[in-house]
Amino acid sequence: MELRQHEWLAAAPHEGFEQLRLKSRPREPAPGLARGAANLYSGVRQQDYSAGVWLRRKDKLEHSQQRCIVVFALVCCFAILVALIFSAVDIMGEDEDGLSEKNCQNKCRIALVENIPEGLNYSEDAPFHLSLFQGWMNLLTMAQKSVDIVSSHWDLNHSHPSACQGQRLFEKLLQLASQNIEIKLVSDVTADSKVLEALKLKGAEVTYMNMSAYNKGRLQSSFWIVDKQHVYIGSAGLDWRSLGQMKELGVIFYNCSCLVLDLQRIFALYSSLKFKSRVPQTWSKRLYGVYDNEKKLQLQLNETKSQAFVSNSPKLFCPKNRSFDIDAIYSVIDDAKQYVYIAVMDYLPISSTSTKRSYWPDLDGKIREALVLRSVKVRLLISFWKETDPLTFNFISSLKAICTEIADCSLKVKFFDLERENACATKEQRNLTFPRLNRNKYMVTDGAAYIGNFDWVGNDFTQNAGTGLVINQADVRNDTSIIKQLKDVFERDWYSPYARSLQPTKQPNCSSPSNPSPPSSKTATYSTSRKDPASV
Repeated sequence: MELRQHEWLAAAPHEGFEQLRLKSRPREPAPGLARGAANLYSGVRQQDYSAGVWLRRKDKLEHSQQRCIVVFALVCCFAILVALIFSAVDIMGEDEDGLSEKNCQNKCRIALVENIPEGLNYSEDAPFHLSLFQGWMNLLTMAQKSVDIVSSHWDLNHSHPSACQGQRLFEKLLQLASQNIEIKLVSDVTADSKVLEALKLKGAEVTYMNMSAYNKGRLQSSFWIVDKQHVYIGSAGLDWRSLGQMKELGVIFYNCSCLVLDLQRIFALYSSLKFKSRVPQTWSKRLYGVYDNEKKLQLQLNETKSQAFVSNSPKLFCPKNRSFDIDAIYSVIDDAKQYVYIAVMDYLPISSTSTKRSYWPDLDGKIREALVLRSVKVRLLISFWKETDPLTFNFISSLKAICTEIADCSLKVKFFDLERENACATKEQRNLTFPRLNRNKYMVTDGAAYIGNFDWVGNDFTQNAGTGLVINQADVRNDTSIIKQLKDVFERDWYSPYARSLQPTKQPNCSSPSNPSPPSSKTATYSTSRKDPASV
C-alpha cells in the first residue's frame, strides 16, 4: 500500500506537466474561423495580383508616353530640318518669283539721268544725258506687271509752273493703277501725302516705315523696280521740285534682273516692317544680301565688263551678306589709284543728338588717309545754300591744312551755287520763288563709282534709311563706260561758272554777285536733323 502510494506520487507530477503542455498549445480553430482566414488570405493575394497588374500597366503607360515624347521630338526636329533646307534656297539667291543667280539677266543697258533746273546753262560742248522726267516716264511706259517705288517724298502736285512734269508723272501712276498693274510704294510714316492717298484708292499697296521709332531717323531711300527687270537709283524722290527746281542725278538699268534679285530684297526688308514699331532681332534668310563687297555681281553694262552690288543703311538694316553704305564707300576710295571726285549737297562729319555734337570721323578720316598715305587726288564739290552749316568751312580748312608741305597731296574744294543771282535779293524777293539746289550724291574714281541717297553727314548714315550702288569697271576709256560718263559730269560741273571757291571770312559783296559768301550772322544749331531742301 505504501508502495502504490509512492508510485502515485511519482506519477502525479508527470501527469500535471502533460496537462500543462496540452493547455499551452494553441487551440484548433473553429471551422468558421478557418474559412474566414482562408478568404482573407485569398483576398490579400488577389489584391497583390491586382496591384502587380496595375504597376505593370503603369510601367507600360509610362513607356508609351516616353515613346510619344520621343516621336514628337523627332517630328519637330524633322520639321525644323525641312524648314532649314527650304530656307537654304534663299541663301542660294532665289526669290519668290523663281528668279535666281542662274537664270537672271546680267547683260544690261545703263543710262545716266539728270534733272537740270531751268536757267542753269552749260557750254555747248558740255555733256548732257537723258532727263530724269523722261527716264521715269520711260520706265512707267515699259511697265506691264509691277512697279515698286521707295521714296522719301510724295508731292507731285503744285501750282508752280515747273510742277507740270510732276503732275504728268502722277497721272501716269494713276493710269497704271487703274490698269491692274501691281503698284507697291514705300514711304516714311511722317509723309502726309495726297498722292499716296489717291494711289491707295486706285489699289496701290502703301507701306509706311516708322524710322523715328526704329532708329530715331527718317527714310531717305530712293529707288524703283519695274517688272522685276528695270531699276532706278539716285538722289531724286517723287517730288515736283526734283523734276523742276533741283539738280538731281541717278542711273537707270534696263533688263538687269540680276541686280533686281538683290535690290528686291531691300524692298522686301522695308515691306516686312509694315505695322511694326521695332526692327526684329533677326532677319529672315529671304532678306539676306545676294551680292556684296566680297561677292560682286559680274555683268555687262553697255557692253563694258563690270561689277556691281547694292549697299544699305543704317547698320541695323544690314542682314547677313549685305554691305553697309560706309563699307561700300570705303571699298571705292581704297581701290582708287589716281583720283576721288565727290559731289554732295552737304559735307559735315558731325554726329548730332538733341544736346550735343561730336566728331564723326568715318568718311573724313578716309579722305585724309587717301590724301596723305596714298597720294590720291581728291576733289570735293559741295552745294552752297542757306542751310549750309558754318562748320563745313572749318572741316574744309582742316582738310586743306593736312596737305601743307606734303608732296603729292592734292585737295581742292568748290561750292556749287545755283542761287548766286539772288544772293543780295531782299527777303520778299526771295520768297517769290523756290530755291534751286544741286542735290547730287555720288562719287567717282578712276575705276569705280558710288551713287547713293545720302549727303556726307554723320546722322544720315547712322540713323537714316538709304541705299547705295557701287559699280566697278576696268576699262573706263570708252564713251560707253558709265564711270567715264560720271567723271565727265563731275568735270562739267566743276569747271562751270556755278562752282567757285568761297571764303567763310568774307562778307557778301552785292556789287559783285559772282563772289557771294556765307552770311556772317549764321550760327550753328544743335539739331539731330537738317532741313530737307524739298520742304523749303
